[in-house]
Amino acid sequence: MRQASVGVPVATLWSAPDRTRPSDTAASRDTPDIGAWIAAMTPDEQTGSSVVTQALLGEEVLVEQDHSDGWSRVLLPAQPSAGLDPRGYPGWIRTAHLTAPATDGTRLVIDAMSTTLARSPGGPVVVPGVVLGTVLTPAGPADRGWLPVHVAGHAEPLWAPEDDLALLPSRPPTGDEALAVARRLLGATYVWGGLSTLGVDCSGLVHLVWRRLGVTLPRDAHDQAAATTAVPPGDERLGDLFFFARPGSRVHHVGIVVTPAGATPARLLHAAPGAHRVVEEPMPAQRTETLAGTHRP
Repeated sequence: MRQASVGVPVATLWSAPDRTRPSDTAASRDTPDIGAWIAAMTPDEQTGSSVVTQALLGEEVLVEQDHSDGWSRVLLPAQPSAGLDPRGYPGWIRTAHLTAPATDGTRLVIDAMSTTLARSPGGPVVVPGVVLGTVLTPAGPADRGWLPVHVAGHAEPLWAPEDDLALLPSRPPTGDEALAVARRLLGATYVWGGLSTLGVDCSGLVHLVWRRLGVTLPRDAHDQAAATTAVPPGDERLGDLFFFARPGSRVHHVGIVVTPAGATPARLLHAAPGAHRVVEEPMPAQRTETLAGTHRP
């Protein structure tokens, strides 16, 4: 096993190399275009595919196998998945989307929905489409509103707009802070396995929000439920997590509490497959019927 990092703004992982579809071409190119990939899919394709998750620029990767067909089987330690592999979320990624391990150091996080990395302050764009929640390491002092950062796959630092960066928090976030980040993704497309501002699924939204706030939550909803603390009915508060499950089945959906379950009506913010986007709404009847509990990260 070798260590690597994600070398593109957003990399997509599939369950197997042969499970990609014609509409997945833009995401599986050597230089992926996630926006074009999402636009190429029908709503049905967006809500059901063999995509398992995505990874962001600089994210740590453990490579189990490299294949001559241009695919690698990998694990993502920053996306815990106790049931699939305790070392990290497993999947197959294009080998071209990997690069050498990133530089360690003080951690900054992208706080814009999307930004660009340039060759020099205000200079030519080198890496477009770097999304919210991407973690970078500073490489020196700011210059004219731009900050040099170490970027996986680039020998020399690149420059990011200083206003698009924030120091990664070291304390647990408040519910207000979590909801504020989540609301910035309202209207984002629902994409099964998605983990970026361009498109997310329900657990991807929760994982991404807390990642932006310096907290590592598991990737999937049932694992998120197992890793968080159950809250007694009536003690829910803004920023907690509603989990949903059918009788006798494991958790299959998650949303962020806007108003508690006892309120009339309860409200949640979630990536809703039926609406094909991230929405904030009164809890629909189908969610009320399958509400399995509320947890606090």
